[in-house]
Amino acid sequence: MIARTAMKSDVVVIGGGIAGCATALQLARRGKQVTLLERDQAGVRASGVNFGGVRQNGRDPRELPIAMRARAMWDELPSLIGFDGEFRATGNLRLASDEERVAQLDQFFTTARDQGLGLVRLDPAELKARYPWLSGKPLRGLLCPSDGHANPRLVGPAFAFAAREAGVTIIEHTEITEGWYANGAFQLRSADNRTFVAPALVNCAGAWAGKVAGWFDEPVTLVPEIPQVQVTEPLPYRIEPVLGFMGGDFYLRQTLRGNILFGSGQGRATADALRSRPLPETMQRGAQIAIDFVPDLAHVPIFRAWTGVDGDTADGVCVVGQSETHPGLFHAFGFNGHGFLLGPGVGAVITELILSGKTSTDIGGLGIGRFRKAPGT
Repeated sequence: MIARTAMKSDVVVIGGGIAGCATALQLARRGKQVTLLERDQAGVRASGVNFGGVRQNGRDPRELPIAMRARAMWDELPSLIGFDGEFRATGNLRLASDEERVAQLDQFFTTARDQGLGLVRLDPAELKARYPWLSGKPLRGLLCPSDGHANPRLVGPAFAFAAREAGVTIIEHTEITEGWYANGAFQLRSADNRTFVAPALVNCAGAWAGKVAGWFDEPVTLVPEIPQVQVTEPLPYRIEPVLGFMGGDFYLRQTLRGNILFGSGQGRATADALRSRPLPETMQRGAQIAIDFVPDLAHVPIFRAWTGVDGDTADGVCVVGQSETHPGLFHAFGFNGHGFLLGPGVGAVITELILSGKTSTDIGGLGIGRFRKAPGT
C-alpha cells in the first residue's frame, strides 16, 4: 500500500481523554497548530465513563502538587470549556475502619497539611454528629472540603469540543500502530496507512500509552484497570461529601438529582482492552460494602452499572513529564483510575513544558525514568 502525504503540525497528541484534550486546547490557545489522534471518540472512554470524583484527598504525595493545581482549575471550567461541568465542591471524606488504615490516614494528614492542603480530621463521635446516615464502622475520617464531584459524561466531551473550537484538528476512529523519530520530527502511522508528523509529541494514550512509550525506548508495563460503577434510583439528597476508603477500593457519592453512584472492584475487559462489561459478583460485593457504611441503602434499587478501562502503573502513580530519551516527547498517562481531577492540570503542565521547557508545578516524582531498568537487569 502506498502511504498518503504526511499531515504535519506543531504538536501531535495521541489520546482524546481529558488530559489529551486539555493539553491540545491550551496549546492551541497559545498559537500552536495541534493534531489530536483518538482511536475511538474523544472524551468518551475512561474520561467520560468514570465515577466523577474530583479528589485531592488520599493521593500519593508525589501527585499532590499537580492535583492541587488541577483542583484550582476546576473553578475555572466555565472559561476553559464554556460551562461548569456540574462540578460541586461537596468535600471528599476518606474513611478508615481499622488501625492500619487510621495510621495511613494520619500520615497523609500530616504530609498533605505540610503541602498546604486544607483537611479536617474527624473521630467517630464527630463523624456521627456530622453524618448521621453513616454507620459506626469508621474509626477515623479525613475531610477535604475543597474536593467534590462533576459529571464525566459532560466534561469529557466538552474538553474535546472546546479543543475543536480553539482550532485543534481532532481525528477520531484512528488507531496509531507505529511511531518513530526521524529527520528532527516524530512520525506516526495509522492502521489505514496515514502518516502524521510533528516536532513535538504528547503521549496521552491511556491504557495503551506504555506501548507508545516503548516505540521511543521508554517501555512501561501498564495493567488494565476496569473500574465498575453502579447507580441507584434517586433518593432525597443527604449524602453531601464523596466517600472513599483510605488505601481501599470503594467510592460513593450522591448526585444532585438524588441518585447514588458507587463502586468497588473491577469488571471484565476484552483481551485488547477496547471493550469491558460489569460482573454481577463485583456488583454484589460493592453493594454490600455500600450497605455496611450507609445502612439506609439496603433496599434501594440499582438500575444500571457500567465500566471503563484505564492503565495502572506498578507504583499506582501517574507518569507526567518529559521523555528521557527523545527531546520533544512528553508523557501523560497511567492515571490508575483516578485521573479525572488531574486532566486540566496535566494540560497546563505539559503546555508549559512544550513552550518553555519548564513548569511551575513540582512533578519531580512523576517522571517516566523511575521505570527504567538499571543496566544488567
